[in-house]
This record gives sequence, C-alpha cells and structure tokens, in this order.
Amino acid sequence: MFRAAVGSALPQQCLPSSVSAPPLGRTVVVGAGKASAAMARALEGCWPASLSGVVVTRYGHAVPCDAITILEAGHPVPDAASVEAGRRILEAVSGLTADDLVICLISGGGSALLSALPPGVSLEDERALSKALLKSGATIEEMNCVRKHVSLIKGGRLAAAAAPARVVTLAISDVPGDDPATIASGPTVPDPTTRAEALTVVDKYALELPAAVRAWLASPDSETPKPSGGTEPDYRMIATPQRALEAAADVARKAGYTPFVLGDAIEGEARDVGLDHAGIARQIVARGQPVRAPCVLLSGGETTVTVRGDGRGGRNVEFLLGLLTGLQDLPGVFALAADTDGIDGTEDNAGAIISPSSSARARMAGLSANGHLARNDAYSFFAALGDLVITGATLTNVNDFRAILIDAAHPVQEQSTS
Repeated sequence: MFRAAVGSALPQQCLPSSVSAPPLGRTVVVGAGKASAAMARALEGCWPASLSGVVVTRYGHAVPCDAITILEAGHPVPDAASVEAGRRILEAVSGLTADDLVICLISGGGSALLSALPPGVSLEDERALSKALLKSGATIEEMNCVRKHVSLIKGGRLAAAAAPARVVTLAISDVPGDDPATIASGPTVPDPTTRAEALTVVDKYALELPAAVRAWLASPDSETPKPSGGTEPDYRMIATPQRALEAAADVARKAGYTPFVLGDAIEGEARDVGLDHAGIARQIVARGQPVRAPCVLLSGGETTVTVRGDGRGGRNVEFLLGLLTGLQDLPGVFALAADTDGIDGTEDNAGAIISPSSSARARMAGLSANGHLARNDAYSFFAALGDLVITGATLTNVNDFRAILIDAAHPVQEQSTS
C-alpha cells in the first residue's frame, strides 16, 4: 500500500498529462521542493521545445537533467545554499516578456529550500526562526504564514518578480487541504494571510525571534502580495495525498481488505492522533464499527510534534508510539506510518511499523513506550525493535501515509444487550 501511494505521486507518472503547449518566447523552468529535481527531469522528457532554468531540492534528492540546473540545499532548516538558490531563481525570472513562459515546479520542502532574505535579516536569523517554528508545535499553515512574511520570494513574490511573463505552476501537494498558498509557502500565488497574523502566530507559541526578524515583521514592507479580482493564477495540482490514499485503497481491496479512508488532511499532535486511531481500531475489533474486519484504516495529512525531550524522532514514529500505547496489545492489528518523501523529520527513516507482537518485544527488550514518548525518542524505540522503515529518498512528497490493518483472524465481540 505504501509503495502504491508513493508510486501514484512520482513525477514521471503524474506530470506529463499536465503540460500544455510552448509559448511564442522563452520557456524558463524554476522550482523548489523535495520532488523538484525529479519533476524537472520528467518535464524535460515531455516538453516539445527548448527550455532552461534552475530548481532547488534537498541534499540527496537531485537527479541529472540536461537543460535545467539542479541545486541542492538544506532542509528542514535553510542554509547558505538555500539563499544562493533563491538568488539564482529570482535572477532566472527577471527581464522576461509577455511572450515568455515560466513553469514553476513546486513540492513539499520548498519553504526551507527557497530563501531570499529581507533587508537586515541574516541567514542565522532565518535559521533561528526556522528552528523555533519546527519545535513549537505550530501547524504547517501557521509556520508558513510566518515564513512567507520573512521572505522576498515566498507568498506570491516569485510570480511578481516574473511579470509580465505567464506563470504556470505544477505542484505536488504535501499539505492538508492542498492549499496552493501553503505548499512551499506559495511563491507563485497571492497570499491571503497578513503580517499581523504572522505576529499572532509568533505570540501564540511564544517564539523567541531574532530582533531583526521582529523588526522586519513590524514593517509594512513585510506584507505579501494579496489576492485581487484579476486573473486567477494558473496552478495545476498534479499529485495529492487523496490520490495517494486512493491508490493504497485499491491495493487493500484487491487483497480482500475493506479500505476505510479516515481523511487526507488529519492534523494534531502526533501522539494524540495515534491514540485517536487506536480508539477506532478497538471499536472495530470489539463492535465491527464503523467497518468490519478484515479492513484497513487509511489516513494522510501532517501531524505536529511539540518537542520537549532530547530524543530522536519524527512525527510518523511518534504517531505510531502513541498508537501502540492505545492499542494495549490488541490482537490482529498491524500498522505502518511513513513520510512519502522517505524522510521522517530529520532522520534516515521514512517511518516504522508495528505488529501485535510489538509491545511484548518491547517489554522483553526493557523498552518503555511512555518513557520514549516523554523524551520524543520514538526513533530509538523502533530502531531497537528493528521496525524502522528505511526507503531512502523517494523523489516525491504527498506528506504522511498511515495504514492500520485489522485482520479477521480474531472474531468481533458482539455488544451485550443485558
């Protein structure tokens, strides 16, 4: 199921059908994200005319292209290469005419990879901001609201820099709700959020901002381009979390398991979402509701982790550890949670798996699920069990994939009427 979900979002599968005719003038390709290099290669393979450009992807996610320059930069925290990538991309779209076409290839991870520093804000300031946001427990929408207002390329500013050229965005969504203004912080679409809302996020999570960042947010110059009554951006969603879940559901159905999709945009604290999913699994085993076994619960979206400990982890393994504590040795239940880009947080794994024997094996190994949760150390827990899922870079990203398989080997207990 995981392979099918990832496969449905691979650029070579989903990009060619979204490409239209070349323009009268030049075609310039720019982009940012974990899938951007693979998208660039897919575009080169189907584009019927000459093109040029530059895209940036995460270290280790590059693929060779002929006409498009591939850069690599830091993720999830920007680095000097991110700043250089932003400069080169803005340079690539400058001086264009109305006869030219800009194709922007956008996927998850673009917020960190694509950086253009406002006046007075240093790279260290931006890195400090990124680290504070990642540890805060803020949603992706909240984080990107702040990021857009501390940038000269996000929040619609890239499209403004490309004017008067026509801009077509091809996007692989990694955010709940597939909002173009949130994916990679929306560099090619007008931004409906405001700097006042960005400051509200800062206050909500008590973020310790560098003085230069707070000064920039206080300035009217930090405001982003806003939607107007003019022409809508040409924004084409070529892969989404929902389509990935549908691909996984087809696999489950063919294997004799009823797929039940809980949602493609589930958010919340990862461990709490895991407990909620455990409650649904227990209801299925005990009552046959909302679906009878054998079945698979599928979900996607982006949970958050409020970091309080000093352990190793990511949101998918933290979800699974929360799920494991809620299942309480429930028989016949297996689960996988993994990031479709192949990287859960900053570690080398995509996610992990659990089985009906996980709790017993953990006890035999002297591992405490609650203790590892308290330290945000889910990675070490599953590594000790040998249950990490390690795929390497998948070259796409439709966010988290979660599957809870409930076997029919254990009969449903009917509810007593006494």
